[in-house]
Amino acid sequence: MSTDLKMATYVLAPLPNAIFGRCSSRDDIMSDYQGGFADAGYFLTGLMIITGFCLPVVLAHAGVITVQAMAMSISGGLLIYGTIISYSRSFAEEDDF
Repeated sequence: MSTDLKMATYVLAPLPNAIFGRCSSRDDIMSDYQGGFADAGYFLTGLMIITGFCLPVVLAHAGVITVQAMAMSISGGLLIYGTIISYSRSFAEEDDF
């Protein structure tokens, strides 16, 4: 059961950022502030990423999983999140003026 919850956090973590980022609109052309929707997306994405890293620590502390499983889960999370970040950074559209 804990593996299913962990995989759900990996799959769902980038979704709020993507969904709320599309819903936000800029009020001022020269302003970098995107609005409340983008902030909500950033907050939910950060919450899920922190949950993805802290859940194995809590489960290892409770004795549900071993310390080796916790280390593998955290290293797998780093690999997955690093891949998502590098993929999104490499294919991001840059606005050159």
